[in-house]
Amino acid sequence: MFKPTRRGFLVGCSAAIAAWGSGLSFTAFGSAEAEPNQNIIVVIFLRGGIDGLSVVFPIDGPDRGFYQSKRPSLAIPTGGDNAARPLNDRFGLHPGAAALHELYQDGKLAIVHATGLTSDTRSHFDAMQYMELGTPNSKSIGTGWLTRHLQSAESLPAEIIMPAVAVGNLQPTSLFGSRESVGMTTPNDFSFGGHWRYGEWQRAAMRKMYSGASSWLHQAGLQTLDAIDVIERANPQSYTPGNGAVYPNTSFGRSLQTVAQVIRMQLGLRVATLDLGGWDTHEYQGDAGGGYFRSKLEELSNGIAAFLLDLSNDNGVDHTKRITVVVMSEFGRTFQENGSRGTDHGHGNIMLVAGGAVNGGQVFGAWPGLATDQLYDRRDLAITTDYRRVLSEILIRRLGNPKLGAVFPGYTGYAPLGIVQGVDLEVDYGSSTPTPSPTPEQPPGNRIYLPTVQR
Repeated sequence: MFKPTRRGFLVGCSAAIAAWGSGLSFTAFGSAEAEPNQNIIVVIFLRGGIDGLSVVFPIDGPDRGFYQSKRPSLAIPTGGDNAARPLNDRFGLHPGAAALHELYQDGKLAIVHATGLTSDTRSHFDAMQYMELGTPNSKSIGTGWLTRHLQSAESLPAEIIMPAVAVGNLQPTSLFGSRESVGMTTPNDFSFGGHWRYGEWQRAAMRKMYSGASSWLHQAGLQTLDAIDVIERANPQSYTPGNGAVYPNTSFGRSLQTVAQVIRMQLGLRVATLDLGGWDTHEYQGDAGGGYFRSKLEELSNGIAAFLLDLSNDNGVDHTKRITVVVMSEFGRTFQENGSRGTDHGHGNIMLVAGGAVNGGQVFGAWPGLATDQLYDRRDLAITTDYRRVLSEILIRRLGNPKLGAVFPGYTGYAPLGIVQGVDLEVDYGSSTPTPSPTPEQPPGNRIYLPTVQR
């Protein structure tokens, strides 16, 4: 027998749809009184392994010499047109990340260096799966870390209309096993799409069909229909980014705008995921701060900056104060460039954390050094900060969930770095959440695609 989750997605949607008949607005569902703890985590995964040492790198000292000698083509200069943007007296930022540099100077961006997955793997697939499951060296668990956060968090209200959204064509492994996440490409496409004359009849027929039983398929179908009803009534086609924000004209830019739209709808969003691929730069990465890598980094930087600007003033409401954007990738790249003026699969990397409650303008994490005997396997940046430590601080201080034993089973190394603002709750390493492996009767997620008739 299918049992709705305790946050009652279906109940919330039904109530929302009924409320519109009474003229109730979106804001009423997202008000502080109706929904306490409205903090949101937006996870951007950079597929392919970004070269963190081209994003943030030494600009002075002995490590600068090692950096230049190992990267004769790729090293970012400290002067000239493609000069590094100084972060402090030790590190600089790639010139393609100018928009991120402004956020850093404004105290809205923090950088964590020498972080990542402690597993010894150079496989994209394995590293991404370990990281998104939240269980390094183990793939046996049946849920992703964000799913377990939603399952274990006690600080969330009893009913949320749309707790999680995965933007893109596929549900990420971090939301594996979630019955609460909704997948969409854009709100504009998230519609019934029936024939203009028969659409309402088709909608009613499908609702009757999915109401005929209580299996996971029927419940997921109803959830999708309810979500479509809610979003269609918001008229997402009319959305205009706020405050002069201009998103990159790419799928990534449109994905960020989708998340911003859903946040502005005040549907109770708590988790959003999206991807930006193309970071597997084995060849012709871009000499001296230019080329392909720069264009990708500009897309990432400009997208994040537009997203935060868009949400900084929504009729007097600054949504960024409750938003934490975390950027991560499966691993870094080799310290020494290869013969094709690119980099190969490495180890240590960077994480970016942005938002209105971030202790920005700082580079966090212990720097291991770039001398050969300081490198991992004598070839890669070493990891000094487990990526789960960064995520755990966001979970505790921003999302109010200290149940690390449930979210990251087996992890016990948490200590706050001071990346984000918030209260340090007592960590619970012992709690657990049932995580059965998905079966045909229990699917990994609620991504039900309804048939459409073209107009």
